[in-house]
Amino acid sequence: MTNNRSNFTSKIGFILAAAGSAVGLGNIWRFPYLVAQYGGGTFLLCYIILAVTFGFALMTAEIALGRKTRLSAIGAFSALNKKYRFIGVLAALVPILILPYYSVIGGWVIKYFTVFISGQATQAAEDTYFSEFIGQTGQPIFWFALFMVFTAIVVLFGVEKGIEKVSQFMMPLLVVLTIGISLYVLTIDGAWEGVKYYITPHMSDFSLKTLLAAMGQLFYSMSLAMGIMITYGSYMKRSTNLEHSVRQIEIFDTGIAFFAGLMIVPAVFAFSGGNTDALNAGPGLMFITLPKVFASMPFGSVLGTAFFVLVFFAAVTSSISLMETIVSILMDYFHWERKKTAIIVLVYCLLMGIPSSLGFGVWDFIQPLGMSILDAWDFISNSILMPIVALLTCFFVGFVIKPKTIIDEANAEGAKFKSVTLFTVVIKWVAPVILIAILISSVLNAAGIYTL
Repeated sequence: MTNNRSNFTSKIGFILAAAGSAVGLGNIWRFPYLVAQYGGGTFLLCYIILAVTFGFALMTAEIALGRKTRLSAIGAFSALNKKYRFIGVLAALVPILILPYYSVIGGWVIKYFTVFISGQATQAAEDTYFSEFIGQTGQPIFWFALFMVFTAIVVLFGVEKGIEKVSQFMMPLLVVLTIGISLYVLTIDGAWEGVKYYITPHMSDFSLKTLLAAMGQLFYSMSLAMGIMITYGSYMKRSTNLEHSVRQIEIFDTGIAFFAGLMIVPAVFAFSGGNTDALNAGPGLMFITLPKVFASMPFGSVLGTAFFVLVFFAAVTSSISLMETIVSILMDYFHWERKKTAIIVLVYCLLMGIPSSLGFGVWDFIQPLGMSILDAWDFISNSILMPIVALLTCFFVGFVIKPKTIIDEANAEGAKFKSVTLFTVVIKWVAPVILIAILISSVLNAAGIYTL
């Protein structure tokens, strides 16, 4: 184990960085359409219950593993039991696969920000604008590369001067923008009907699909099973109360997701006349439907600009955590310096992101697993690898090193871990069942056998 390791300088620095990792594109566009699709307030209730149980247990375990060992994913599992080093290797694969294609979408966000700030909201609202843009060769790659380089610059500056400082700047602004846009949307004619649908439980719509969708969203939203929370935990001071920090990250992440829904669902409701079909899944919501909504509003260009600034902050704080995780793993394993490692990872991501970018244009004939290149990477990483890694982590904590190892870490420096029973029961028995259900349903959904 190494003692010469960077640290977040404060508890708030750690919380904002970890929350920044958790708050990503999934909070801004995926959460709202899932809420609309699965019964409004019913989905919200399921999500919150799962967040304070399932999400809490997994995040606590991962952060504790990192802080106890002072190592990133591979080193952490190996340090506690060398036989289970492979779990760390699988966890390391997740950000390695995700970061390149995630940054392609980040590039799209920067593009749309420039479109709105230059007063071209009307053009962006045209039906073919998005498909024509991503079908090009040069432009999508340029914006993707710009997003990737910005991410790398932050990581180059390290934990204290890069990640912590950027998170302390971006996350409060993200909160202000999210709440501000939400309040403005509520002034639009017809918006309150959307609010009513959003927050009112529709128990008649409750089903196994609702529960599985809430499970899946929570799992992806909180940056679990990616090695991220293990890495950030390794930078966490032992004097920082672990349980309190996890609860605060949960509140931050869920709060942003809630206000994103309050921002998007009523706006689309008002624009579409109450048609929930307008809240369709996928990039279409953010890059096709919402530009139409903004174009129809007074001050739509200003609102659209503010929205895409918000989305950029959410996207880049997540991409920073993904890249930092890869860099940290390589630094721990090869003992490379940060600058060299970050540049190597940057070059890798630039090369690996190009196929995902071209997959909607000149390479659209390449359809792995019957999907676009980007969607295929997303399916492999999110729907296959992440549930497997989380399931193995639960087994490792529950039955190999035992929950007491995590509990002792949470009790460090005189802290009192109050949720011992909840943590133990969830990590050993509840979470594995949930994860198996997520894995099976994801595979069946992709095969068209069971549609979520």
